[in-house]
Amino acid sequence: MLEYPEIAVISRQLQKETAGKMVTAVLPPMKPHKFCWFNGDPAGYEAQLKGSRITAAEGFGIFVELVFDNGRRLCFNDGVNVRLTGGEKPPAACQLLIRLDDGTALAFTVAMYGGIYLHDGSYGDEYYVKSRAAEPPLSQAFSARYEKALGEAGPKLTAKAFLATEQRFPGIGNGVLQDILFRANIHPRRRLESLSGDEKAGLLAAVTSVLGEMETAGGRDTEKDIYGQPGGYRTIMSKNGMKSGCPACGGPIVKAAYLGGSVYYCPVCQPEKPEA
Repeated sequence: MLEYPEIAVISRQLQKETAGKMVTAVLPPMKPHKFCWFNGDPAGYEAQLKGSRITAAEGFGIFVELVFDNGRRLCFNDGVNVRLTGGEKPPAACQLLIRLDDGTALAFTVAMYGGIYLHDGSYGDEYYVKSRAAEPPLSQAFSARYEKALGEAGPKLTAKAFLATEQRFPGIGNGVLQDILFRANIHPRRRLESLSGDEKAGLLAAVTSVLGEMETAGGRDTEKDIYGQPGGYRTIMSKNGMKSGCPACGGPIVKAAYLGGSVYYCPVCQPEKPEA
């Protein structure tokens, strides 16, 4: 799933590889995916994009967006994967293919679910609007947003619910959340009312440090970039790191279902109940 590190990395890669190139063709879904959503009929995307040039690629919140010189924008999120290809046969499950004038193409596929939305800049989707308005996690303005959200959150809200639900912090999802909470030594089910002032400050520090490391490394090793390469950040609390055990205490990593997804944590380093 696209979260802050991948959005930052992929938007930069797309800027480097596609800015200035002209769209020569747009192919609609080759094998329609039940959980891939579009803004209108994807068969009509070509009429709106063919002959236009990509001027920029942007990343914000939970979206990556391509900007075209005719005023159109194409944004995608969640489980949408984009690959830069050399013009070879596209994947059988390709949901959208954009051919460019240098012979390359952008192939979009979907894992689980995601959206590929073409619009004119006035797209009013709630998640898009919130992502546009959100302060990036590594910006100077983010700490103020974090403190404001803490003040507004109910005391019984858990650490996972606070960081990764209700779009309080677009770009921070269930994926990056795991290592953030591990770095802060906070259990996913810990209630905010149980956190000390130092723990709340430590959680903010963990958000910025972990996301910064993930971005610098080219994303997480559980996700791939536009070249099909996994990121260089080795996740600890994930399916990839589970077999190795906790790097801090050597104990086993626990996987559990919580709030609509899996959480990974060390029960020793991240106790569910604070010490008396």
